[in-house]
Amino acid sequence: MEVKASTRFVRMSPRKARLVADLVRGKSALEALDILEYTNKKAARIIKKTLASAIANATHNAKLDDEKLVISTIMINDGPALKRMSPRAMGRADIIRKPTAHVIVGVSEK
Repeated sequence: MEVKASTRFVRMSPRKARLVADLVRGKSALEALDILEYTNKKAARIIKKTLASAIANATHNAKLDDEKLVISTIMINDGPALKRMSPRAMGRADIIRKPTAHVIVGVSEK
């Protein structure tokens, strides 16, 4: 049985977050928490909180043993981009895209 947790509309680039997600994909949940603790990226903090929430959901709601949990799915999807204007030379303007991401972590027993 897979238990999921999600964090939506996180202000970070999905492409950069997927680099961190690839580090822990398929690992045991407690080992992944240790890896994310010492990963020096902004996305590691967000993914760690989402993984901790998925572990708590599994132990509290589904009554699963946290020692046997593995990361079954971890997805970083694109969210809506915030669009901002920046002035340029000769009265022109550029659009600056500030991307957001949705983080979905699923854990299940071995």
